[in-house]
Amino acid sequence: MEEENSPCPGLTGLRNLGNTCYMNAILQCLCSVPPLVEYFLSGKYRGALQTKNGTSASAFACLLSNMWLGEFDCVSPEAFHSVLGIQHPTFCKWTQQDAQEFLICVLNELHRALKKSSKRQRVTSAKGGGVNVSETSIITQLFQGQLSYSITCQECETTTEKPESFTVLSLPIPSRSVCSLQDCLKCFFQQDTLTSTNQVHCSSCGKNQDAVVKATITKAPKIIIFHLKRFECQGKHKQKLGTDIRYPLSKLDLSPYGSRLFREDAQYSLCAVVNHTGLLDSGHYTAFCKHFLTGSWYSFDDARVAKIPNSSVQTDTAYLLFYQ
Repeated sequence: MEEENSPCPGLTGLRNLGNTCYMNAILQCLCSVPPLVEYFLSGKYRGALQTKNGTSASAFACLLSNMWLGEFDCVSPEAFHSVLGIQHPTFCKWTQQDAQEFLICVLNELHRALKKSSKRQRVTSAKGGGVNVSETSIITQLFQGQLSYSITCQECETTTEKPESFTVLSLPIPSRSVCSLQDCLKCFFQQDTLTSTNQVHCSSCGKNQDAVVKATITKAPKIIIFHLKRFECQGKHKQKLGTDIRYPLSKLDLSPYGSRLFREDAQYSLCAVVNHTGLLDSGHYTAFCKHFLTGSWYSFDDARVAKIPNSSVQTDTAYLLFYQ
């Protein structure tokens, strides 16, 4: 309800429009990223706005402004939800949706609305929902990283490099009750052997061969988002992994997964978390966000906002992790 003044800008709840907790959690996390907030609140986005695809970014800017004015305890995201639903009717349905899929959708829409052409090489993404790196925007500047897959033919030992952009890294979860984020990262970046139907075509041999593949980070984004793959499908059987994943609030070091050319600052601090509680078809999303003005952590559960201690940020329900 919009009754009392919000005690601080950026601590504004979002009304649930009917099974839209997934959207509210994602919007709270995005609206807690300092450079993204500054970009929209300062009006810089207007100079990059595309006439054809600009409605989504304009609606996002309006919502973000309402959330940061500090006038209300709660606002409605209905206008943004309606605009996005025109391009993506799936999210207009009042049914359970996946927060990670919605996140990629929003990032892609904002990129389309704010992109500028560049002469950079075009690459495609097979994991995590990348955007076209031949065009730049505030989204690519903040969220886009680059992987390189080193593929070595086991017959002739020829090695080729395959670049791939990403905005979200989907990390596998080891089969155990408790693990760390580093364990998930090691699983993602471990060397893999491709055989049988997964063989790759070797240009030197001229035919499909067994190969060894290993990924490394060649460009780290300013904001890196990890998607913890809690939902898995095995045939018709679907399940949610309840593994307790321990993740650091600060000093996350990504340098072990970088290439030799990796010279960027690889130290990250946690800035937001999307949580998922419940089952696959009857779950609920909430968010934890670190307020960059107060330095404190807050819980966002649709319209409800509450300050929480640092010790409460670590949970076994984390689904998406935002590091800056």
